[in-house]
This record gives sequence, C-alpha cells and structure tokens, in this order.
Amino acid sequence: MKKIGIYIHIPFCIKKCYYCDFISYPKSRDKIAEYIDYLLLEIELYRDILKDYTINTIFIGGGTPSCIDEEYISKILDYIHKNYNTSNLEEITIEANPGTLSKQKLKSYKSFGINRISIGVQSLDDKLLKDIGRVHTSIDFYRNYETIRNLGFDNVNVDLIFGLPNQTIDQCETTLKDIIKLDVEHISYYSLILEDGTLLKKRYEEGKIDLPDEDKERYMYHKGVKLLKENGYDHYEISNFSKRGYRCKHNLVYWQLSPYIGFGIAAHSNLDNRRFWNHVNFENYYRCLKYHQLPIAGEEIINRDMEMAEYLIMGLRLIEGIDKMKFYQRFNVSVDEIYGDVFRKHEEKGLISMDENCIRFTSLGLDLSNLVYVDLLP
Repeated sequence: MKKIGIYIHIPFCIKKCYYCDFISYPKSRDKIAEYIDYLLLEIELYRDILKDYTINTIFIGGGTPSCIDEEYISKILDYIHKNYNTSNLEEITIEANPGTLSKQKLKSYKSFGINRISIGVQSLDDKLLKDIGRVHTSIDFYRNYETIRNLGFDNVNVDLIFGLPNQTIDQCETTLKDIIKLDVEHISYYSLILEDGTLLKKRYEEGKIDLPDEDKERYMYHKGVKLLKENGYDHYEISNFSKRGYRCKHNLVYWQLSPYIGFGIAAHSNLDNRRFWNHVNFENYYRCLKYHQLPIAGEEIINRDMEMAEYLIMGLRLIEGIDKMKFYQRFNVSVDEIYGDVFRKHEEKGLISMDENCIRFTSLGLDLSNLVYVDLLP
C-alpha cells in the first residue's frame, strides 16, 4: 500500500504569540468540544478516499494542541485508527507549549501511542519570552522536560527562534548550549520572520522594537549550525538538526513531496497531483461538514512542470540535496536536461554544488536560497 502522512490542526491557544500568523483562536471548552466533533466528521469523510493508503506519520499541530484536554486527543487518534490502515504507523508527534503541559497530559499522550513530543521553547531567556508573548518561562520548560524523560519519551524536539527583538549573540548562544546539554534528539532552529498582521510586525513598523541586523542574524544562524554539528547533531535540513536516527519523519513527507492530508480548519493537503486547503473559519468549515461535504476552500492542480519545480525546491531544503537518479526515476527525464542551465548559473555564483550524483546548496546558497528558487519555477 502507498504511504501517506496526516496533519491534524488544533486551532486553540491560551494566548496568541506576538510573532504568530497561524490560524488560532482563544480556547473555550464548548468551542473545543464542537470543533472536535466536526473534525471527526471530516476524518470519516476521507475513509474511502484513503482506502488504498497506509498512514505512516501523524502530526498534531496548531495552535497549541497541549492546551486542550487530553480526552480530545484520544478521540482523534482512536478515530484515525478506526477509519484508516495504521499498521505501518511509525511516528505520532504532538506540539506542546511548556506552559500548558502537565504530568497527567503527558502520561495520557504516552498511553495514546504518541512517541514524539515537539516543545515550543523558542528561548530560555525569560525576558525575551515575555517580549514575544509566550505564556511559559524557562522553569516551566525544565520542569516539563524532566517529566517527559521520566515518563519514557525518547524522541523530543525543541523549537528555538533566533533573531528575536533585542536578542544578543550571547543570549542566542547560551540558549543553544543549554538545550544541547539536555541531549534532546532533535532541534529546530528557526530565524524570526515578521509576518503580516502580527503584533510583532506592527510594533516593529511603529519603531517600538529593534531587531538584529542581517549580518548579526546570519551570524546567529551559522554560529548555531557550527555549535550543533560540533555536538553530534546532523544538519539535515536548512533549519533542522537531529541525532542519528531521529530525523522528523513527518516533515520529510513535505520535503520529499510525498502525499499528505490535513484535517481541520486551514489545513492543507497534497494528493494525486492536487493541492487543496480547508476553510479558515469555523462557520464555513462546519457548514460543509453538516452536509457531509469536504470542507475544501480551494485547490490547485499540480502539472508536471510545477511538480518538478516543487520537488527541487523542497528537496534542496535538505542538506544532502537532490539525488539525480531519484529525480529521473520519478519524472523519467534527467534533471540536467531540464534544469542544467539554471544550476550551472548558480554554481558559478557559488550557491550550488554539483557532482555526478547530487545537487545541493553551498553554505552561501542556504542564505540566498530564494535566488535559486525563483529560477526553478515554471
């Protein structure tokens, strides 16, 4: 059977972080219960569509999945097991905020078969956390991390953000070193992006906050890469690092352009050369499901040219780059025949490294990847 990944969107938070532009809403027990009921309806509607697939990964994201009662997470996972082939399920991840976890929730997650916890730490500097609107402190993280380990979870990711308002290089480096000391299996190390409509961007445009300049932000990135590699982490994707054997299987679904289905409001899917996305508000999402219709707001057919371009764009995010033979096996044409001129152009600029087997970004190319991506689009 063909493998597929599942993403579950839980659109509730205690409070929206100042940098976040994801679809999320304040938590309310009544709203959560209603949402889960409709979410289960959507999951059921896909049963026949996915009858020839086996679920390989499940990722429960948000929002803040850990802010809702564990009974709802149980319902979702039970329903997936009931409706789909999960005999080859390898990885179930749940995103968690240290300010919304508890020992009871973590014990329940373990009993549900969740085997990967992704913790949104962002920084271990409490002032920086407050400045970006996080609802937890560094002590919350350490307390929950100890519980996670004591309960036997052996696959933990920590999300960190660099380039925060007024963040110094020393603050960035100290957080990284402290996380490395914990020997977590996976670290996601992202640069802050000021997204439209966020409070942080509004404050920046009003001159109320200062951000590290580009040179300082890039130094933070490359210093982080160096630290992580020196401490045994495999730099396998632009912003992701893992101990051996702990790459995120679900994210690899995206980066390798494999099929996935997203359940919940605003969730995206990619299936059979078709990309589609759900309604972003409760009203439209619920209205479709009441009439047993898929809550799809829009779609895009991915033709062969676009599929090749996206395969390269996503694949180049991986440090090992594009395997030329795998490209040929998928598209029955040589990557050099279609994109040779583009890659040679950027090889001359020092952004791309090529040999007879692979195409990958150089260190400079990782910083200037958008210059290459633009030339790959049809």
